[in-house]
Amino acid sequence: MSRRDTSESFADEPLRYPVIDSTVQFRSGHVIDVRTDVVQMPSGDTTERDVVVHPGAVGVIALDDQDRVLFIQQFRHSVGHLCWEPPAGLLDEPDEDPLDAARRELFEEAHVHADRWDVLVDAFTSPGMTDEAVRIYLARDVRPAEGARHEGEHEESDMPTRWVALDDAVAAILQGRLHNPMGAMGVLATAASRTDGYAGLRDAHAPWPQMSQWPGSRAATG
Repeated sequence: MSRRDTSESFADEPLRYPVIDSTVQFRSGHVIDVRTDVVQMPSGDTTERDVVVHPGAVGVIALDDQDRVLFIQQFRHSVGHLCWEPPAGLLDEPDEDPLDAARRELFEEAHVHADRWDVLVDAFTSPGMTDEAVRIYLARDVRPAEGARHEGEHEESDMPTRWVALDDAVAAILQGRLHNPMGAMGVLATAASRTDGYAGLRDAHAPWPQMSQWPGSRAATG
């Protein structure tokens, strides 16, 4: 088997054990719900698994012609930090295409448009506890948006922006100065993809089957 064949066969595989009972424990009315599943294991035993049900999200690594990455700074209550992050947002609009959501978030959070889009990374953010799936795009050929800037609310009402050299962003991640997971995954993937001129990236409309890893889970939480 060739090296290429070996690398392409190294992949996560879909697998589900039977769920014999499922109970919604908590409805936030905001982003998440919490569900407890009773799962039948291959041995025949059953065990309970709590699942944080999440609508999914998209993130954008916007790269300009000077090899700089666009960051926004946002207050994050749960971790008590002002975090430098890429533009990102929830997939909480019914039937919204992920690429359209990414374009919208780039405009709303950074007042920027981009003409070239590719898929950088698909990931589960914390598969031991949540069904959240994220897709991170690389956006190039960026340009300032025209017209009035979008006015955010709460944490999004005042988000400074900053363009940072890609190599400096990589260093900040490896030195433990930046902590946002979409930023870490996206920046490191961008640096790795740069070695072949981004030729290995997937089309912006590439399939994303992991977004439906738990069929009916979102509907079940109402």
